[in-house]
Amino acid sequence: MKLERPRVTTAALKALLDESLFSGVVRHFVKTTGEEPAHVERQVIECLRYLYLISRYPEPLAGLFLPVEQAIDEVWHYLILQTREYRELCEERLPGRFFIHHRSLPYDEYQEAQPSREQALEEALCWLPLYREEFGPFDEGALPHWTMVRFLHQHLGLSLDAIAALEAEEQAAQPGAGRVR
Repeated sequence: MKLERPRVTTAALKALLDESLFSGVVRHFVKTTGEEPAHVERQVIECLRYLYLISRYPEPLAGLFLPVEQAIDEVWHYLILQTREYRELCEERLPGRFFIHHRSLPYDEYQEAQPSREQALEEALCWLPLYREEFGPFDEGALPHWTMVRFLHQHLGLSLDAIAALEAEEQAAQPGAGRVR
């Protein structure tokens, strides 16, 4: 029987930034976007989840298109501008301990570079089992922030349970199934 390791909690993600920086990021985006603090806090958490996954799984995720909404990318840009804290986050607090570079690429340019629609879909779907492995299944609060999950849920009509089952099937079908590395 496989023993599951503890999942990365929201509290652990918040602790990746010091309380002052986390609160400052939330205040900044509440002020500039007019969004509710709870929504902005979730954006920051989902951005940290994205960065955590990039750090923990650099090989399978290297070069893949950002599967989150523009607002999450904007949180990432804001964190990058806090240069000292961002470097510390990447090199000392995230699991990979390396600097995560950012390169903006418009979606239409990304699509032109993709050899096929199937490959683009496959790349987007590779995030699902990794997210589930680290944080548990997607919940309603994550839907507005992760483009592919929202698409599967809203446009294809998959329930969150069905998406979780898809993740499990996707992972089980891979050679060496078990923990995704």
